[in-house]
Amino acid sequence: MTDGTNPAPTQLFTYVHDASRLELLIRIVYWILIGIVVWVYGIITFICLFIQWFHILILGSRHEGLSNFAKGYLEYLVHVMNYVYIINDKRPNILPVTVRIFEEEIQTP
Repeated sequence: MTDGTNPAPTQLFTYVHDASRLELLIRIVYWILIGIVVWVYGIITFICLFIQWFHILILGSRHEGLSNFAKGYLEYLVHVMNYVYIINDKRPNILPVTVRIFEEEIQTP
């Protein structure tokens, strides 16, 4: 159910039969650009996690800003995986956008 402001959640990794050959060529350029963003974002995130480690060690609590930065990196990484791993042709933004990633445990009979 949606409230009119947020679209209904969709499953990220869904199979799509049809594929575009042109998009496959464009994807190469996107891989490079996304790779650069992930690399730089990852280095900064590593530094934040290093600082977070000391923050927890000294103060016994987490710093919200550092945690949110690491969370943003992981959400961006999951957001672009769909495209990078050729699951479908939906092109993501190169720069990080705000997304929400949820985990749903599915009960098997």
